[in-house]
Amino acid sequence: MPDDRRPRPDRPHHGGGCPVTAADAAVEAVATTDELLIALDFDGTLSPLVDEPMTARMTPEARVALDGLAALPRTTVALVSGRTLADLRVIAEHDDSSPWWLMGSHGAESWQPGAGAGDGADDADALALRDRLIGEATDAVAALAGVRIEPKQFGLGLHTRTADAATATTAREKVDALVSAEAPEWRRRTGHDILEYSFRHEGKDSAVAHLRERLGASAVLFAGDDVTDEDALRSLGAGDLGVRVGGGETAATLRVDDIPAFVAVLEQIVRLRRAHTG
Repeated sequence: MPDDRRPRPDRPHHGGGCPVTAADAAVEAVATTDELLIALDFDGTLSPLVDEPMTARMTPEARVALDGLAALPRTTVALVSGRTLADLRVIAEHDDSSPWWLMGSHGAESWQPGAGAGDGADDADALALRDRLIGEATDAVAALAGVRIEPKQFGLGLHTRTADAATATTAREKVDALVSAEAPEWRRRTGHDILEYSFRHEGKDSAVAHLRERLGASAVLFAGDDVTDEDALRSLGAGDLGVRVGGGETAATLRVDDIPAFVAVLEQIVRLRRAHTG
């Protein structure tokens, strides 16, 4: 950790207003790279976590920052989320004219500006198993207060945000047992008060790698707040910047306390990159 701890304007800060001068160099490096990809988680990174998932919306300040980035030359903004593509478009208030790329379902679904949604088709057997397990999991937790099953494009999610700790544990045990018995090959992911199960094995790391190659990005900024984001953070290389929003173990270069602190980093990149690209 750098010894210089004097507060300075226009610098990313974490707890207590302390500057992170090592991260400043990384921020400047990505801001001045030739072809920049800004790939971001949504929930907890741009939007506060909420009890009703479909009411999530990014903060106005975050939207202004992303619009500012997307308007710059050689700069691409992408949202990389565990949400289904359809739900991500709703909560991100994303329409067909948007310049933002989307990677939904941890990268198994995509939306490209000017081209629309990619082909997310899967075989009938996988979809039939998904539908059956959604029904069985819903029945298994029906009597548990504060628990719900979310149907997903490639599997299902177990939400326990409004359940007490004992009920949440019971729900996880029931659904884990069900999926382990019926679909042991499915990928299991943990998150903030959610368990996700999917017959597709893409992750945010592969989603970022796909975008990097597709766009020819010379550097990537990826930010997230949860366990599933660590796959992408660990995949970043020299010249990239990983940002963790909030607590928890992380492979990120820079940690910020909350969404406003992360937006301040994005605003700094807008200023630096605008000056760099002229």
